[in-house]
Amino acid sequence: MSRGRVVSRTLTGGAVALLLATGCSSTPSSGPPSAPPSSPPPASTAPSTTSPAAPVRVAGTLTEGLKSPWGLAELPGGDLLVSSRDERTVTRVDGRTGRRTPAGEVPGVVPGGEGGLLGLAVRDGWVYAYLTAGTDNRIVRMRYGGGEGDRLGAPEPVLTGLPKGFIHNGGRIAFGPDGMLYAGTGETGRTGLAQDKGSLGGKILRMTPEGRPAPGNPFPGSLVYSYGHRNVQGLAWDADGRLWASEFGQDTWDELNLIRPGRNYGWPVVEGIAGRAGYTDPVAQWPTSEASPSGIAYARGAIWMAGLRGERLWRVPLSGAERSGEPVAFLKGEYGRLRTVQATAGGTRLWLVTSETDTRGTPGPGDDRILRLELG
Repeated sequence: MSRGRVVSRTLTGGAVALLLATGCSSTPSSGPPSAPPSSPPPASTAPSTTSPAAPVRVAGTLTEGLKSPWGLAELPGGDLLVSSRDERTVTRVDGRTGRRTPAGEVPGVVPGGEGGLLGLAVRDGWVYAYLTAGTDNRIVRMRYGGGEGDRLGAPEPVLTGLPKGFIHNGGRIAFGPDGMLYAGTGETGRTGLAQDKGSLGGKILRMTPEGRPAPGNPFPGSLVYSYGHRNVQGLAWDADGRLWASEFGQDTWDELNLIRPGRNYGWPVVEGIAGRAGYTDPVAQWPTSEASPSGIAYARGAIWMAGLRGERLWRVPLSGAERSGEPVAFLKGEYGRLRTVQATAGGTRLWLVTSETDTRGTPGPGDDRILRLELG
């Protein structure tokens, strides 16, 4: 396996056979769309060997030597903020030179297992962070001037009381095109939380920037936007404002889901495509050995999905609310575990964050890094 620094490399759509595998994965606009989705094309256990995919060029390594990187947020002007799950810190990375400057340590973070300082989001001079504290998972926000050398302000609680566990803490946060804050949570290994609409575990949550239930949520007075999730770590919106989410399976299928308000995505009753009344099937699924997905991004008509155990970047082409072709894998085994992928504002580039120093990888020289990917 090669994970050395790549300065320039062009990749075409190499097909990777999807074989059924067992074993736990990583233990593993005006408002939200409400129209029912069209039925997705049936899933296949093998990507097409003839369907072409847009080339991806790894233009280089922006920065390296990061420790347990997890969340990533782009600042106005193109610089990045990256969180360290285990070191409790946020670092600013120059989007052109890769130069790193500390933004600050976040007080109150208690790393352990899959918990720690996780997702980041930026809005209106605030940096939002999803973190594991002593008693719960929570979302806080900190003032940040955004200039080089600026430091994070003291954290203010946005949402507290999220279930906490050694595993399945979720952690991805993002602002949607409706201006609301969305959060993917995990069921922390307590599977019953996913089907309990009174619990915030195993859910996608939708809230105002101050942490209140967002107007138009499907369950009045509740933060819950969708439920029946095992461990959501990827959120992204397509060009028409539809929300997509990646989800860790357990023994059989990882999932890419099109999220509709109020829908039940099945866990722990079903895993993957089941065709059962009352549960919403994923648009695409993978054996857990081929994905274990964390971050996702939308760019150039496709969802791009980072795989941890799968050690590859998946491209899922879309046509509206449906998958328009078979998923295709890139970078298989070249950089190890892949944690976060994010599109730039222009949509012509992806930032890709590796995750070899998260205690489950095999770190090599330079790990962990942020890669700069150019889309054809």
